[in-house]
Amino acid sequence: MIIKNVRILGGEPVDIRISGGVIAEIGQGFEGEAVEGGGAIALPGLVDLHTHLREPGREDAETVQTGTQSAARGGYTAVHAMANTSPVADTAGVVEQVWRLGREFAHCDVHPVGAVTVGLEGKQLAELGAMADSAARVRVFSDDGKCVDDAVLMRRALEYVKAFDGVIAQHAQEPRLTSGAQMNEGVISGRLGLTGWPAVAEEAIIARDCLLAAHVGSRLHVCHVSTAGSVEILRWAKSKGWNITAEVTPHHLLLTDDLVEESPVGAYNPIYKVNPPLRTRADVEALRAALADGTIDIVATDHAPHPVEDKETEWSAAAMGMVGLETALSVVQEAMVETGLLDWAGVAERMSVVPARIGRLAGQGQALDVGAPANITLYDPSVRTKVDPSAFASKSRNTPYEGMTLPGRVTATFLRGRPTVLEGKLV
Repeated sequence: MIIKNVRILGGEPVDIRISGGVIAEIGQGFEGEAVEGGGAIALPGLVDLHTHLREPGREDAETVQTGTQSAARGGYTAVHAMANTSPVADTAGVVEQVWRLGREFAHCDVHPVGAVTVGLEGKQLAELGAMADSAARVRVFSDDGKCVDDAVLMRRALEYVKAFDGVIAQHAQEPRLTSGAQMNEGVISGRLGLTGWPAVAEEAIIARDCLLAAHVGSRLHVCHVSTAGSVEILRWAKSKGWNITAEVTPHHLLLTDDLVEESPVGAYNPIYKVNPPLRTRADVEALRAALADGTIDIVATDHAPHPVEDKETEWSAAAMGMVGLETALSVVQEAMVETGLLDWAGVAERMSVVPARIGRLAGQGQALDVGAPANITLYDPSVRTKVDPSAFASKSRNTPYEGMTLPGRVTATFLRGRPTVLEGKLV
């Protein structure tokens, strides 16, 4: 196959010839069966370190099949499936089940994330070694949705994964500071009468875990960073040379807590209820700057699908979370590229190269050079489209961007040379 007229990382137009699932040649004027790129930007296939596929147990919200279709539509060629399924992915058997489902419905590669503790209950370490040795070869472990708040247990987990170069991905939330919390703590939460979610609840856990990771010499990854204070703690920890990485979600790069009060459909719209909560404009600006300067390493979607009945209810009862795979690249263009904070090489680094490195994925996140696996995303940044959740491949529709006009569109996705999306449609 030949992909004609594309611009690698926004460079000059070239053709890419694919053979045997790898990039065979890059040049111009190749003859043969071709896909017309139309001058689109070619990026290495995107890699998400933080995806909720819900299967097994909540197939009403998402399945591995629909989730990977959604990922392909968003330009992803690999995702990490979080462990808060039912049953929890805390054994070799469950992570292998998810991994095999991913292989069966291969719209993208699926790499299961193993739970840190049994049942996500924060009391006893899960079978970390068995999951690492399983067919799924798990290297990322997280109780995401819950914090490993016991310092001794967190230390033991960090020590354990050193044996196989694993990483603990922490959901930084001190539970005693967020009991009953509903949104960011501040003027707006007070005005709306919603229990506030203080920034310090995130920052205190990040500070503790950075110190623990340094103490035991292990790898720590901080999930969905949301506050300016967290950025400063991470910047300090990285200045020490500690092995710490962090992610930010697209929605925390664009949306702010005032939407809870002033959304287009009025106050208390649960579509904006998310964990961690949307923060202030000052936090958003700090997160953007941190992603630009490398203090925050990657963008991860925290794609969290929910059925209609779990979101379209009163605020206090509504589930937390937003879908994000199909809009992530557009939101990053809006927040980071249009503002001049990142170029397309920087986007590739933060949405493909570094996530693959953190997850220890072979064959993903590689530069588009001759001999590299043909995991390729084609993206047209010139168009602007109104977000229509009814057109999503995801089984759920809980997007905060409905009706918003966002830039860009994924036109094609290739997984090891096989098209999974062409002309914006699933293959």
